[in-house]
Amino acid sequence: MSYASLSVKDLTSLVSRSGAGSSSSPKLPGQTRPVKVITLHHPDTSHDARPPSIPFDDILSGWRAKIKPMSLVDWVEILFPCFTWIPTYRWSEYFKLDLMAGITVGIMLVPQAMSYAKLAGLPPIYGLYSSFVPIFVYAIFGSSRQLAIGPVALVSLLVSNALGGIADSSEEELHIELAILLALLVGILECIMGLLRLGWLIRFISHSVISGFTSASAIVIGLSQVKYFLGYNIARSSKIVPLVESIIAGADKFQWPPFLMGSLILVILQVMKHVGKAKKELQFLRAAAPLTGIVLGTTIAKVFHPPSISLVGEIPQGLPTFSFPRSFDHAKTLLPTSALITGVAILESVGIAKALAAKNRYELDSNSELFGLGVANILGSLFSAYPSTGSFSRSAVSNESEAKTGLSGLITGIIIGCSLLFLTPVFKYIPQCALAAIVISAGSGLVDYDEAIFLWRVDKRDFTLWTITSTTTLFFGIEIGVLVGVGFSLAFVIHESANPHIAVLGRLPGTTVYRNVKQYPEAYTYNGIVIVRIDAPIYFANISYIKDRLREYEVAVDKYTTKGPEVERISFVILEMSPVTHIDSSAVEALKELYQEYKARDIQLAISNPNKDVHMTIARSGMVELVGKEWYFVRVHDAVQVCLNYLQSSSLEDKKPSFLRRFSNNNGSSSYNDLQSYNTLLKEPLLPVEK
Repeated sequence: MSYASLSVKDLTSLVSRSGAGSSSSPKLPGQTRPVKVITLHHPDTSHDARPPSIPFDDILSGWRAKIKPMSLVDWVEILFPCFTWIPTYRWSEYFKLDLMAGITVGIMLVPQAMSYAKLAGLPPIYGLYSSFVPIFVYAIFGSSRQLAIGPVALVSLLVSNALGGIADSSEEELHIELAILLALLVGILECIMGLLRLGWLIRFISHSVISGFTSASAIVIGLSQVKYFLGYNIARSSKIVPLVESIIAGADKFQWPPFLMGSLILVILQVMKHVGKAKKELQFLRAAAPLTGIVLGTTIAKVFHPPSISLVGEIPQGLPTFSFPRSFDHAKTLLPTSALITGVAILESVGIAKALAAKNRYELDSNSELFGLGVANILGSLFSAYPSTGSFSRSAVSNESEAKTGLSGLITGIIIGCSLLFLTPVFKYIPQCALAAIVISAGSGLVDYDEAIFLWRVDKRDFTLWTITSTTTLFFGIEIGVLVGVGFSLAFVIHESANPHIAVLGRLPGTTVYRNVKQYPEAYTYNGIVIVRIDAPIYFANISYIKDRLREYEVAVDKYTTKGPEVERISFVILEMSPVTHIDSSAVEALKELYQEYKARDIQLAISNPNKDVHMTIARSGMVELVGKEWYFVRVHDAVQVCLNYLQSSSLEDKKPSFLRRFSNNNGSSSYNDLQSYNTLLKEPLLPVEK
């Protein structure tokens, strides 16, 4: 391995020029030439200096700085994102694309909406209601121009699970009221989190948790819909064991007609979906698949009238009417589920929206997007909608159909409205197994086995997290699965924070670069000097771990190739602090204690390259004066060379009980001026001459 660096000749001339005109220092025996040590300027900690800021004040000042220059037009665009594209809309170029995308998504949404409503334990009409008003509202308040919102499989399962724990399946009216109330609560939570810009909280949930949760939920979704294929009822549960037991227990009631019809439609859906994905010229098949399954099933049911195949039945005709939730008695019980659905909206919908925005080259604020989803759910709940969010499959179809603006969503909403006004009499002949096939087909895409394989290859810890989340979701239910997954995810984050990576550094041959000796085995260390890099913020939770590791490194560095003068013990510990972004008061006090421990054992602590904030905190604590200004350096190499100078000079003079004590008791004089000069004299050249 080779390293690019200045030649010895270049460095010699550079050092000679930089040292010209400066006062010379007394030469020690064996010294060769002067080496420049860059001065580290310490911050001003006097009363005139700026006091430490409170993070909340920084946030407020940032908001004020952002809001102050905003004009009325800027405010309108923030509150109504649709005005970012309405003034620049190119009718001749965009309208045809938006029209086709809106029609395509609408054709896909009508059968899916009814299917997902059945999954949620609601009449199919409420799936159409949830696809009507929210779409129009989102087109005005939503930031994404391609995101297709409405009922989705995962949220429908969460709704079904939440309502099943409160009301019996026979209480249809109560189910409907609770679902509408849940939409209102979800909307309020989304608006609050969007306004307070709290979407970052969800970042602590690992992607592997979400993948494991959705994969397990997809299996539960599929098993819950099997009853329409088998021809008999099964237990309503979000756990796999009761579902499987119920399926086995009712096997004697199995009926062939719904099984054959459902299987046929499912195969057709899967083939059309995969062909549409594989071939761009046939991508319309992906959007047309649900409608094809519905038309095929309805035709068979209308022509042959098989008695063992259950149909959807009568569906009310007309648009939803305005109504306010009648009671909030169960609001407290529904809050956990509403929080979970909000989390799904942030992780999935906002994630999809940001990806689509990046792909189509426009900016999207995630908090504004969350607020738009919240407003859509709040107003939707006033028109009999249950919770809606962004759909991955429909959004992908919208993007593939080259939707340019939110007008495509308005066209989709018009199609849903026309279906409510004119097509509901036809919907009563739709077989239940056809709707179930649509749900199972959509759910199969949520089983992310590719992610599990990837995690197994790349990161066993994330694979463990995926396995734990999916297993607990399958066997203990959705709420327990989410809580366990989030708990383990946070535990891993806390463990990483409390046990940060710490590396012993060595010098790469022929350079002044210092790197992890485990990553670069050819790097060498110096006798009597330990160089340690802390790769994380230092605070109360991890300072004990850091101190323990430093004590270990003090006695375990002789396994690497070493150079420098022969010494019997460690005399210097250098902390490379450039990766440290923050240090709190507890950590500073612990470092002071560590310094005192080192001092008692004649070990000098040196600190290299702290950033501005860390340096200011250390300076305010008095640690700069405690350790000594001369022991703070800009570069690790400067610290190493100064330490080597002390080691070499002490080895040439008479041995004394403590060379550190000798420096501190030198009639009140300090070596600080020598260290600050550009002519600090060292025995070892800056770069070794390669022979």
